[in-house]
Amino acid sequence: MRRLFIILFSLTILPLSAQVYSVGERLDYRVAYKAMLVPNTEMATVTVQTTLDTLQGKPVYRVMGLGKIMPEYRWFFNLEDRYDILVDTLTKRTARFESNIREGDYTFRSHYRYDWDSLKVHTWAQSRQNAPRTKSMQLTERSMDPVSLYFNLRSIDASTLKEGEQHNLEMVLEDTIRVLKFRLLGREVCRVPQKGRFRTIKLACTLGTSEGFSFTDGSEFFIWITDDKNKFPLLLESPIRIGSIRAYISDFKGLKYPLDSKIK
Repeated sequence: MRRLFIILFSLTILPLSAQVYSVGERLDYRVAYKAMLVPNTEMATVTVQTTLDTLQGKPVYRVMGLGKIMPEYRWFFNLEDRYDILVDTLTKRTARFESNIREGDYTFRSHYRYDWDSLKVHTWAQSRQNAPRTKSMQLTERSMDPVSLYFNLRSIDASTLKEGEQHNLEMVLEDTIRVLKFRLLGREVCRVPQKGRFRTIKLACTLGTSEGFSFTDGSEFFIWITDDKNKFPLLLESPIRIGSIRAYISDFKGLKYPLDSKIK
């Protein structure tokens, strides 16, 4: 599920000032697993919701992400990942980031505090029964956490991208700077289960670390986003060691713009 959150929340291609936040918007996804001799099986859900809040007397966007296993599968593997991010409404930059991850016997908690004046992020993290660790890392103007990167996607201007041309991004994740490579594959009509057909923009992505720009497995995952002003992910497909996972939109509320990409 951590890889799924990374994929869903880690795309950006525009400057920070171009971010689009729609207060009251909620996006729900179903996550399915498929392998040879195993039919497409829905096993988890992901929800992303944006509300308005305050931090030290200033208005902020609160972006909450939740991923969890469906009740009928919790006997086999219990999972619940929570993310809570505060974003400055004026600068559109992340101010605070928190995660609480529980996957089977594995637990991981983290807190980030961003200092944009000095371009640094101060992190606190703890996994399982290990002692907490702290770290300060240097940022760039384009450094973000996965959820904030995700929201940059909402203002994509695909006309500025060339098919096949590669772009590189970076994000802060679990006290490490990670790098995302992506390229535009083009436009195509995509069918989403129980939602119908949509005009979409298709991207191919690869995730790696900043150390020597090393991409350990080299596998690509694919994302289809609505080809309209909303620009939210409709469908995601990623290979794993055995089979693949797919995440697709199951419900959406409070969209800022008409869903013009839907084919009637």
